[in-house]
Amino acid sequence: MQTGQFVTGDWWVIGPATIVKITPGPGPVSVDQSNIKINRWNDTSLKTDTTMRNGSSIVLKAGYKQSYDSRAGAFDLSGCIKLPLKLEPNLSLISSISNTALPVDNFCKNILWEGEYQCQTVMKTAAVLTCLEIVPPTDAFRPPYVGNSKPIFLARDIHWDFLPKLQPTGEVPSWKEFERYFQRPWIDHLMSWSQQELVPNENGPNYGREHARLVSIASLMLCLDVPQQQKEKLTIELIQRGIDLYGIAMNGGYWNEGGGHSSGRKWPILFASIMLGNQKLAELPETAFFQEDTQTYYGKGWFGQTVLWQMIMHHGKRDTYEEKQPEQWEKWDKTSESYRVCCTAVAWTGTALAARYMKAIKLWNHDAYFDYVDRWMREDDPYQEARGNHKRPGGETKTFDPFVTAMWKNHRKNAPEQEMSGIYRKWVWQGNNGVWIPNQK
Repeated sequence: MQTGQFVTGDWWVIGPATIVKITPGPGPVSVDQSNIKINRWNDTSLKTDTTMRNGSSIVLKAGYKQSYDSRAGAFDLSGCIKLPLKLEPNLSLISSISNTALPVDNFCKNILWEGEYQCQTVMKTAAVLTCLEIVPPTDAFRPPYVGNSKPIFLARDIHWDFLPKLQPTGEVPSWKEFERYFQRPWIDHLMSWSQQELVPNENGPNYGREHARLVSIASLMLCLDVPQQQKEKLTIELIQRGIDLYGIAMNGGYWNEGGGHSSGRKWPILFASIMLGNQKLAELPETAFFQEDTQTYYGKGWFGQTVLWQMIMHHGKRDTYEEKQPEQWEKWDKTSESYRVCCTAVAWTGTALAARYMKAIKLWNHDAYFDYVDRWMREDDPYQEARGNHKRPGGETKTFDPFVTAMWKNHRKNAPEQEMSGIYRKWVWQGNNGVWIPNQK
């Protein structure tokens, strides 16, 4: 068969092509060697099961099923590829290698703390084989791995002059390390928190906070005044991440789950749209919610704050709470506040700064996100008296990543003025569904 590689290194084949063998072979195992542990919420999405390891799948829609490993939640045996397989053009085959035992090293343990050096994700790695009708250009990006539309985007269309040239501040992370973080496809089509215990631990992060942290750091690295050659590989990889997320969003994907689980998915799509000069990439369906937007809105907070944060879903639907005095907070209000501090803006900050410097606020289409990050990082506290006996949370004014914090403190004040989107809306529950309602600033 005629085969080749996209600019990212992923493989294509001109089809139809018959897949006769996959190594390691998908199928059952005789013994389950997993050492499954429950989390601090006294649950897990995993189970002891020998039905499938090293599964392969063709994913046409994002949703609640996966066919890679039967230990993980939402396993669907009917979606498992059986050989021989006639792979038709405009389809992508995702093949995986399973971890034989748990726990395993966390993908981004270098930016985590000791208690999170390991995780229990059942997939080890995964690769994508894309079947096309005609040979793509040598500088083609891999099309999205979800769906049966395989649009071709070209590296020659990258607008390198759109990248800012900011003076590095703080210790710049290793370019080699971050190129590795974005080297392989982040498998992201399972719309559930259970993805956290499925995704390949050698491909991408298993938690949304780290999705957002890695994207934030990488985005600011690409905003630095360094030679273009130094930026090229990471730029291409982040654009590829955006193309994959675009494909997921166009095929039923949304990121609106849990306290910090769904962060970090919106900006790579917009980044790809900007860098490729392709407006269509940013024209997403209304069904594609993003956590940075659903969690931020305008209102009147208990100590006078005017841009607020809310938990959407965590062991059930959650209500807004920042309007209430802390003495009135119930159990889940307190849990919401803990996630506000640990897992969201602390990871969003670099992305918000990069978007400002790339003049993408209007394109982002949700002003409360930017105003909320400003609230989080504001060093002075005009609300100190109104807080009374309640101290400002210690996590505010900084992030987990010293490079991001330093870049914000040095460059936020000089970010270019630009037109805001003027779109103010709030995500609310109506019955079993969430909807946008008008939200006055």
